[in-house]
Amino acid sequence: MIPRIYIPADSGALALGAEKVAKAIEKELKERGVEAKIVRNGSRGAYFLEPMVEVATAEGRVAYGPVKPSDVKSLFDSGFLKGGHHKRWLGAPDKIPFFAKQTRLTFARCGIIDPLSLDSYKSHGGLNGLQNAVAMAPADIVKQVTESGLRGRGGAGFPTGIKWKTVLDTAGAQKYIVCNADEGDSATFADRMIMEGDPFVLIEGMAIAGIATGATKGFVYIRSEYPHAVATMNKAVAIARKAGVLGVNVLGSPNAFDMEIRVGAGAYVCGEETSLLNSLEGKRGVVRAKPPLPAIQGLFGKPTVINNVISLASVPIIMDKGAAYYKDFGMGRSRGTIPIQIAGNVKHGGLFETAFGLTLGEIVDDIGGGTASGRPVKAVQVGGPLGAYFPRALFDTPFDYEEFAKRDGLIGHAGITVFDDSADMLKQARFAMEFCAIESCGKCTPCRIGSTRGVEVLDKVAAGIEAEKNLALVTDLCNTMKFGSLCALGGFTPYPVMSSITHFPEDFKPAPARVAAE
Repeated sequence: MIPRIYIPADSGALALGAEKVAKAIEKELKERGVEAKIVRNGSRGAYFLEPMVEVATAEGRVAYGPVKPSDVKSLFDSGFLKGGHHKRWLGAPDKIPFFAKQTRLTFARCGIIDPLSLDSYKSHGGLNGLQNAVAMAPADIVKQVTESGLRGRGGAGFPTGIKWKTVLDTAGAQKYIVCNADEGDSATFADRMIMEGDPFVLIEGMAIAGIATGATKGFVYIRSEYPHAVATMNKAVAIARKAGVLGVNVLGSPNAFDMEIRVGAGAYVCGEETSLLNSLEGKRGVVRAKPPLPAIQGLFGKPTVINNVISLASVPIIMDKGAAYYKDFGMGRSRGTIPIQIAGNVKHGGLFETAFGLTLGEIVDDIGGGTASGRPVKAVQVGGPLGAYFPRALFDTPFDYEEFAKRDGLIGHAGITVFDDSADMLKQARFAMEFCAIESCGKCTPCRIGSTRGVEVLDKVAAGIEAEKNLALVTDLCNTMKFGSLCALGGFTPYPVMSSITHFPEDFKPAPARVAAE
């Protein structure tokens, strides 16, 4: 049997040197006259172990990592093609603690299969959900997704089934499925991992959504900063179309569904669904006032489902295993699993898929391993640049939409950024206002003007100018932005600002007082 060597071609692994490792392995194989097949898989998500090279042996796959080009010669000398021991030896991937603790449903195939092999996808349960869907009535598909408890994984947590039912029940000669892959939040990379490591699961989810709602056309809107994801998705769509997964007769059924990949120009606000629709239509990416809802008048004025990548990629397993199977995971109204992305100043950064319910402390300390610097954790921002900063006093908060909301936080796209005790939370609050000012589409005054004034007022606080009076002004400003902004950019910017002021008041004291306190 020809040995198979798995080397990730995922953007994260490439950034850590995977391409150099692949070339070094190819060179070593040639020099030794050894025949082997190299598979460029996606990453499994443990970026602290990337580039992680795996070899398929008679006993199963054996992982090595993080591998450097300088390790390659000694790997071969150690018999790594047969799973031999080496200083980079990690053993069976699924027994590595970071992976062994996970519950992988949406990411079950990521890092395991060849991303662009439809046969590999099918051999690991792919297309089972779509096969079931083509034999069902649209209303029954919508019912199953609704009963699963699946909610939007893009940030808002809106029930997916309700959105689908609205589109199904709305008359329209043409309906659309739009996948929001404009993953712009800091510390988020789940969408990219799926598109680069298991693209067919997203295609399958979109096809199911189309059949369920009567939509025959789909678009994936990907940010331009993801060239590898764009390339992989384009190739996967062509393969799916050729195999009859997409087209006028999906899997040989009377259902028609096809899709295209579109690239955004990189505006953060285009992650908001109505701005995204404007951009897709070739217009300036500015927020639309609602109503009408996109489900009733969306892309080109037609009924449109807009879902995040992870929402759509979670649908195939629901249609394969059933609503009850998926709903069995999680807590409260947060059902199923969530891909938590751990980043920042953290020892074990990466993607960790698990059922809702782990506490923030368990995620940061047990899974993330604390800070990479070795200093104490001071704050954790959950939900991207618009998420609240949580101090250690709130680390008992379960990862659940409602539990985070109770503590003035939000899960968002489930990105977690860890900060140690050297972080200045006044600077972080200012950054939130500055970010909003730069990324604002400019349509509404609270966001456009409020964020600019916010930067100015926080600069006065930092300079020790009437700190108490100006902090009161920031609080009032945040209240106006939260309730007066048209979309979440202006509406959620107060979360990082107010949480910083509330939980880290010592960082907002006038400069002399701060020095004295230190």
